[in-house]
Order: sequence, then structure tokens, then C-alpha cells
Amino acid sequence: MKSLRLKPGRERPVQRRHPWIFSGAVDAINGEPEAGETIDIHSADGDWLARGAYSPNSQIQVRIWTWDQDEQIDDAFFHARCDAAVRMRKYLRDDPGVSAYREIHAESDMIPGLIVDRYGPFRVVQFLSQGVERNRQSILNAISLSEDLEGIFERSDAEVRALEGLGSRTGVLWGNAPPARLEIRENNLRFWVDIHAGHKTGFYLDQRANRQRAGKWMSGEVLDAFCYSGAFSVTAINAGADSVVSVDASRQALNLTEENLALNGFDGSNGERIEADVFQYLRSCRDSRRSFDTIILDPPKFAATGAQVQRAARGYKDINLLAFKLLRPGGILITFSCSGGVKHELFEKIVADAALDAGVEASIIATMSQAEDHPVRLYFPEGRYLKGLVCRLRA
Repeated sequence: MKSLRLKPGRERPVQRRHPWIFSGAVDAINGEPEAGETIDIHSADGDWLARGAYSPNSQIQVRIWTWDQDEQIDDAFFHARCDAAVRMRKYLRDDPGVSAYREIHAESDMIPGLIVDRYGPFRVVQFLSQGVERNRQSILNAISLSEDLEGIFERSDAEVRALEGLGSRTGVLWGNAPPARLEIRENNLRFWVDIHAGHKTGFYLDQRANRQRAGKWMSGEVLDAFCYSGAFSVTAINAGADSVVSVDASRQALNLTEENLALNGFDGSNGERIEADVFQYLRSCRDSRRSFDTIILDPPKFAATGAQVQRAARGYKDINLLAFKLLRPGGILITFSCSGGVKHELFEKIVADAALDAGVEASIIATMSQAEDHPVRLYFPEGRYLKGLVCRLRA
């Protein structure tokens, strides 16, 4: 088998079962492997360490499949890994209040680069690395064995594919195409999802537990900024909020928010849907002295790579500073970052600096992370990408 040799002293992360090998740790590559091809990993002394998928165009040059020298990367391998991930989420499949969740979470389910989200009878897949792209047929064969399956739809249109030297791919891979709008259940609420063109794979599944938990803090007049399809807005009205102002730059997203409110029996009298740049809208509220009892900030990813963290930090500080200024005494800020490069400690510091500059006294009353179907493997802390803080202003 083709192989890779590490530089002296660079074997420890592999021995500690971190699934990534960066190009800077590589001393030599033997045999001219193709993109996505499985290769053996050796230490500088020649000891066998692991087996993984080669990616010549990425800074992450290898994503490790296995640390077992006897384990082969074949159809049986992918079937076993996919089956294990699905079985670990059986409690969600059996929950009548939930019909959409993540079935396979890439590195944390030990299939680096593979995302599989379940939306009722459909699966939406993302092949985000050269390794899973090369083995896509074996993976599809495994997924197609799922119970109650009508179709598999590909949404390999994430920007990260470009870092792997891969182009965008979308479309039906197996069975029937999903409808233009698919209804799902989350926390016994109902939502329309656009699998074909919606954000991520159609819905922010990673916020399911946070939405359920946050309901108890949503009261009075609520601002849902970066609302997308209105999942937090629906949660707020369902939790008893007087009204919700839902803000997004996309008219299509706001239309979906309106539809999701109506789907759950809430009419147009429960607030406003405003098409605007959130930064500009927050500034306009500051200038007009408009205030809120609860503000939710769930922005898109500000930093796709570590090099963008500084710019992202400025963006997070700006929106949190403005939000603190718009809160009434005793008000609640529920704020998130999904940028993997912005660690929890940094995000907390950013929010603290924002509160200081806003001249308010605030306390963290809860922290949040991604839902349990988006696990964080102990050997892969990078898997913890979603950070959330619930802050209360002094009354």
C-alpha cells in the first residue's frame, strides 16, 4: 500500500487518535497516491501508526480512517461505521416529537468528511473530503439500507469542498427526489424545510436542544436576528413571548419564517418580519432608542478558517455590543457563534468586552453547544464548533 512518513517528533497527535495530519507534519509520500486514496501512515522511525485518506490539495493532508492495522477500508468498513452511527441515535428515531436530526457527524462518528442528516424519509448527504468522495459508492450502499428510506439527496455545495480541490455537487443520488418543501417536527413544533437550496442541509439541526432549552428565557418583546427560517421565532411565540421581530437579509428566509409561524397556528399579529442587514438594523434600533426584552443572535459562520478569526471577532463584538445596548434592564441575550476557529473562551471574552463597551452589567446564566446528535469526539476537540451564551442584564 502507498504510504506517508511523518517528520521526527510529529507522531504524537496520531498516537493520541487525532484524525488529521497536516501537511507541515509530512516528511515524505511514497508511491504517488491519488486524491482520496487510502494510504498507511508511518512514524519517522518506520513504525506503522494509522491508515487514512490522502488529500494533496488540502492543508489537512490525511484524514485518518483507522488505527487498527488489520482493518481494511472497504464496503464492510463503511457499512459498519454508518450502522454504528445510526444505531447510536435510535432514541431520536423513536421520539415522535422529532423527525429530523443528524445521523452521521463526520470525524466524530469516525467517517471524516461525511455528513448525513435525516429529514423524515429522506437523507441529505454531504461529501466534504477527498476520502469520502472517492468512496461515495460504498457509503451510498450503506446509507441505502436505512429503514423507511424514500430518497438520498446530495448537498455537497459547502465552501470547504474547495479547500479539498473538489467542486460543488447537488442532486438525487438514490430513490425519489425530496419535495420542494418538506415538513419536519422538532420539539413537537412543525417546520417547512427546503432541502434543495436551504442553508446547510436545509435546517439548523444543531440548535434543536438549544431552542427547547431557551424557551424559558423568551418573554416580552423578542428580537430574533439572523432568523433564517424562523425556528427561534416560532419557539419564542410558542413559549409565550408577546411578540417577535424576525430579521434576516433574505426575503426568501422571511417568507419561510411566516409560513412556519402559520404552520404552528400563529397569525401575523405576533410581530414583524423585517428584511435587512442585521448590523444595520441593530444600529437603526440603537439610533431610534428601540429596545427589547430578549434578543437572539444566531449569525452565520463569520470565520471559515483560522486565518479569519480576527475579522470574525470584530463582527461578533459589534453585534453583541449593539444587542446589549438594545436590551431593557433584566433583559436576556441569547448569543451564538458557529465559527470553529472561535473557541469558547475567546467567544466569552468577546461577549464580555462587548458588555463592557456597552456600559452594562451582565451575567452568564447558561452556556450552550450543539445538540447531542452532533457529538464531539474526545480526541477531536475541533468538533465543538457551536458556542452559545445566555446573558442576563442587571435589572
